[in-house]
Amino acid sequence: MTIYPGITPPFQAALTKQGYTNLTSVQQAVLAPELQGSDLLVSAQTGSGKTVAFGLALAPTLLGDEQSFDRTGAPLALVIAPTRELALQVTRELEWLYAPSGGTVISCVGGMDMRTERQALGRGAHIVVGTPGRLKDHIERGSFDTSQLKAVVLDEADEMLDMGFREELQYILNTSPKERRTLMFSATMAKGIVAMARTYQRNAQRISTKEEEKQHADIEYQALSIAPSDRENAIINLLRYHDAKSAIIFCGTRIEVNHLTSRLTNRGFSVVALSGELSQAERSHALQALRDGRARVCVATDVASRGIDLPGLALVIHADIPKNRDILLHRSGRTGRAGSKGISALIVPHNARKRAEIMLRNARVSAAWGKPPSIENILERDRERFLANPAFSEPVKDDEKPAIAELLSRYQPDQIAAALIRLHNAQKPAPEELLDAASAASHVKASRDDFKNSVWISLSVGQDMSAEPRWILPMLCGRGNITKRNIGSIKIQQNETHVELTADCVDGFFKAVGAGGKIEKNIVVTRLQRAPKIQTAHEDKKKYSDFKPRNEKPADIAKPKYQPKKIGEKPKFNGTKPSEGKNKRKFRNK
Repeated sequence: MTIYPGITPPFQAALTKQGYTNLTSVQQAVLAPELQGSDLLVSAQTGSGKTVAFGLALAPTLLGDEQSFDRTGAPLALVIAPTRELALQVTRELEWLYAPSGGTVISCVGGMDMRTERQALGRGAHIVVGTPGRLKDHIERGSFDTSQLKAVVLDEADEMLDMGFREELQYILNTSPKERRTLMFSATMAKGIVAMARTYQRNAQRISTKEEEKQHADIEYQALSIAPSDRENAIINLLRYHDAKSAIIFCGTRIEVNHLTSRLTNRGFSVVALSGELSQAERSHALQALRDGRARVCVATDVASRGIDLPGLALVIHADIPKNRDILLHRSGRTGRAGSKGISALIVPHNARKRAEIMLRNARVSAAWGKPPSIENILERDRERFLANPAFSEPVKDDEKPAIAELLSRYQPDQIAAALIRLHNAQKPAPEELLDAASAASHVKASRDDFKNSVWISLSVGQDMSAEPRWILPMLCGRGNITKRNIGSIKIQQNETHVELTADCVDGFFKAVGAGGKIEKNIVVTRLQRAPKIQTAHEDKKKYSDFKPRNEKPADIAKPKYQPKKIGEKPKFNGTKPSEGKNKRKFRNK
């Protein structure tokens, strides 16, 4: 077991059980002997381990010389966080850290049952973690006794001020004992944070970690230039190329989250959404689905950019350019945590490159500029992952030998290998062809001479299922083991799509697809005996040629009731007397 100076045995055991081998810089800084008992103003970036840092820093204040907690009637420490997700994350971290010492940690956050929280407070808790609004509510109702608090922690203090919680924070701090210890953690040291520190802290010691001056070394930043209309296609290709265990895509609005979630779900990705319109239960279920592997992609607004800790999160995609440097850093901080590597990819339309460069420069982030993965890149990466699968190097087990012998007796080795490849690729969404002039120019276009003896195929998908050449083409290339050069015209009809193939690739195409002809979900391909009759735009126009233009108005309606008179001619009477009109004078005979 690793021995950490200044940490009591119960907390040593908790760190060892959790797999810690080294403390982060912020954790080492707050444990300095000269800072014990002092108020702290700590600047630390997301993912630096600050939750464990203030948990360790609080231990001597709460326990003194004791090794474990006794039963308490009122909370001894309070941690305030800006969002429900962050508060619940902090609660989970402190629970395992304080478990060996017998410390009880509970949460009080908006969206949860207040009666349950009141009962938990009544049973006694050593540490309370909550959001400002809910904590103020408990204090006003008398269910939260703050008189015994020895320490208060403000986590993500800058975010709480930005969200308008200044009044609630002032109320909570004013109702707490003045002799308490106050620890403030913030990613940035804005004027509001400094002013609050002067008001509510006593001779606070300022701590700045190395992560504040430089970008997180474990995050690889990428800026991918795209055509403005290719944003969703680029995101699909990124997900396919990296094939991350879990990934987060950040969008600017709830509407964009809902739209992108539907698009990715339709393409076969396991997706959950996370935005402010969801209830606390729905948000908790979404995060749990990511943690246990039932979902691999989360589409979220910036509500998820703080406090969400997803083990193994390897990819963060910014569907739109972050509004400022802080949003970029907080979003990106979801990956590259606790020493693991991660990628933060910005999707940048080519007409917004200058704005992205300014934002990256302000964030002091060095990003590698490039293009999203192409279809060829993705298919090559798929082959590499397939061949590197450890299942190929595992020894054959005795219980597998009968099945192997039966397969070899029924099928040829190449048939077995082909079936294995098809099964491997069966559930993978097809990549997208991106609009990229430079990439398109590098490929030699097929000549029409290659399609003199072409063969037409039919796909069971058409306009009624929103068929588009952009995803049909890569789907055919991936499933049929052909290239774009082998594909000619693509004609999308109402209920089906006709595709022209070069004659030399047809046999190999149907062999790769298999006997059933199923290439993706409910899409089936069949071979046509002759070229289909495609209705042209000219024929559509001819079809409607029998319709006559709208009739003119009848002559009696078209003519005005009063014909314009000629010079020296009286107006013609048309049957209506002037006295019978609207302007008839009343009391004419008077």
